[in-house]
Amino acid sequence: MKTRITELFGIEHPIIQGGMHYVGFAELAAAVSNAGGLGIITGLTQRTPELLAQEIARCREMTDKPFGVNLTFLPTVSSPDYPGYIRAIVDGGVKAVETAGNNPQKWLPALHEAGVKVIHKCTSVRHSLKAESIGCDAVSVDGFECGGHPGEDDVPNFILLPRAAEELKIPFVASGGMADGRSLVAAMALGAEGMNMGTRFIATKEAPVHENVKQAIVAASELDTRLVMRPLRNTERVLRNDAVDRLIEKEKSLGAALTFEDIIDEVAGVYPKIMKEGAMDAGAWSCGMVAGLIRDVPTVKELIDRIMGEAEAIIGKRLAGFAAR
Repeated sequence: MKTRITELFGIEHPIIQGGMHYVGFAELAAAVSNAGGLGIITGLTQRTPELLAQEIARCREMTDKPFGVNLTFLPTVSSPDYPGYIRAIVDGGVKAVETAGNNPQKWLPALHEAGVKVIHKCTSVRHSLKAESIGCDAVSVDGFECGGHPGEDDVPNFILLPRAAEELKIPFVASGGMADGRSLVAAMALGAEGMNMGTRFIATKEAPVHENVKQAIVAASELDTRLVMRPLRNTERVLRNDAVDRLIEKEKSLGAALTFEDIIDEVAGVYPKIMKEGAMDAGAWSCGMVAGLIRDVPTVKELIDRIMGEAEAIIGKRLAGFAAR
């Protein structure tokens, strides 16, 4: 299946693994790339640029296919060493970067000079157009269904994707609610040229997270996510658990007086406990509504092969059958 996304990143299938905190390690990125997609190492999960350089080298040992690095630009006072992370990416020969968070404009010249293609995560058409105007090569359009940060506009992909297609000249992938061949065909019908999957890739054999996390996703329905931190305008979609229930109770009781410090126990530094130790109630962790479509824990290759087989069957048989009537 050839699209502008497969051509841009030199991959076989138009499937990208999104950057996920304490999930996007070399094992998962290499597995996705080896299966024909674009695997992504999560840059800031590596605490220093030196550690990121080691993770890139480790991934290079596991695959000879293209893979990328996610770099999230955080609005923090004590900023990470972004110049160091960019150097690690460039020196490591990585040719794809998924940016997220704040505007990546100041970092684009260094990346483009090194031949790196940049795809920026956006939750609205206006942000997508901004990414296009500053020179991003592609965007990942994230609908309201997505795990993590869906923005504040609450527009689902059935509206957001065709709106993006109306406005953008650069290619984009659909993110949020993507799980199978139906997702891919639907996204492409709405104007996307591929899809970005996060939550679906956590529930795979190669995802280097605790089995409890994978089983929680399999057990969850589409009704089991919650939106937290909305009063702070930092909305995040997470899987419901005891910590999330506590957090929501604090949001209700404190109302407009809520500060980040009030919920710090539920959201700060919780990912290692959840993803590594399997402590499922340790805090809030990102998960998409797509959990309702996830019922097994296949290998990454089994998953991608299945998605592409389903997509081809839908396009070649089911949809073609409608046209022939």
